[in-house]
Amino acid sequence: MIAAPPINMAALGPTLALLAAAVLVLLLDVLPPRRDKTHLAVVALAGVIAALLLTLMQWGHDQRGFRDMVVLDNYALFVDVIICYAVALVILLSMDYLQRTGLQSGEYYALVLFSACGMMLMASANDLIVVFLALELMSLSLYVLAGLFKRRLDSGEASMKYFLLGAFASSFLLYGIALTYGATGSTSFDKLAAAASSRDVMFLVGLALILVGFGFKISAAPFHMWAPDVYQGAPTSVTALIATGSKAAAFGALMRLMLGSVKGAEVDWMPLMWGLAVVTMTLGNVAAIAQSNLKRMLAYSSVAHVGYMLVGLVAGGASGGGAILYYLFAYTFTTIGTFGVIAVCERLGEDAVEVDEYAGLARRHPVLAGALTLFLLSLVGIPPLAGFVGKFYLFGAAVQGGHVWLAVIAVLNSAIAAYYYLRVIVYMYMREPDANTARWAPSFAGGVALAIAAVGIVVLGLMPAPFAELAQAAVAPLVK
Repeated sequence: MIAAPPINMAALGPTLALLAAAVLVLLLDVLPPRRDKTHLAVVALAGVIAALLLTLMQWGHDQRGFRDMVVLDNYALFVDVIICYAVALVILLSMDYLQRTGLQSGEYYALVLFSACGMMLMASANDLIVVFLALELMSLSLYVLAGLFKRRLDSGEASMKYFLLGAFASSFLLYGIALTYGATGSTSFDKLAAAASSRDVMFLVGLALILVGFGFKISAAPFHMWAPDVYQGAPTSVTALIATGSKAAAFGALMRLMLGSVKGAEVDWMPLMWGLAVVTMTLGNVAAIAQSNLKRMLAYSSVAHVGYMLVGLVAGGASGGGAILYYLFAYTFTTIGTFGVIAVCERLGEDAVEVDEYAGLARRHPVLAGALTLFLLSLVGIPPLAGFVGKFYLFGAAVQGGHVWLAVIAVLNSAIAAYYYLRVIVYMYMREPDANTARWAPSFAGGVALAIAAVGIVVLGLMPAPFAELAQAAVAPLVK
């Protein structure tokens, strides 16, 4: 008689809440009203809030299911909170944005929720097979969402490039998983930790290929080539989700693997990660300087921020891992706020995405210009905003870990980044507006999202200690 494996559905509680909301959205989409989809957005938002409440209720109560393939510990719960905030703010931004651009559809909100399910499952994955399944669930949804502008060539190009390069990266990841299984006889993170001290060439090559797959998902150089075109061509609300939720999920799985399972490897991976961090942040910042398109500029900016987060991975330990979690939290509010301003601005009925289209915005819409200024200053790392505190924790962890020169290079990169961020502020406050200047496209839900994001970066900047302590406590069990 075959014994049934133990199943603990509580380990999938927040994910199942999102899945139920996605199915309900699809069912309601076939019922009247057929044109107005606002009620579907409300249902999707309610599902995200339910998942967030379940996440908070589970704090401190570790759950393991499916023979330890899924682990809902405090680490996964912290990442889930970040993902819930990201998805909730994206849904708020989408309500009026989709109506204005003629993209209203029930499948949009369902795909957002399905991608969020994959993101949450990645954070809880304790097995490489679950990582792959979660990654594909997240990625396939995002591939479709990126091409939502069916009549725009750049949107179709973005979706196709994202799909082709994503499939290429997935093949690297899958081949790496196969080699790792061949070397260890298991895909469990717990078993990988036992095999990490060996110098088995097959295991090392497999792990290297797995890192290539993760490098694509977090858009680390030189695996970032998809980011500028996808960020530019995808709908702005979808770009915000790709820039925040998918990165949080990928870093969640990567940190569980690197800081937990293979931290005791005899082969030291940190010099490789050191170089990857330097190349990623430098290439991202230098390339962003030359961009006149705001979404492409933010794409290269996101590459640079991945480099900063890799600094925390190099630093390791509870301080480095906790700094990454805190930075992801702050980065989520800041980035969605920045893309949110773009989503609620329009020029001649189209998205306002060129930097010069924001000339004189402070005169016509001072509140909107003030919000964008706040988000950009946080990205620069100006105190007392969340971006400054996040960089302080990351660079401080690098110094404590003995990587002083890496911290110095990161600080110099932050100085370079100030140029292209401040250039947008100069355009808004010191240039004369013209007929083509971006205008506010009235959006109550979008305004709420911007307000939440602004409050988030101010609170995280002024009162960082409680959140930083929770982040360190969440990651501490991984690095024991």
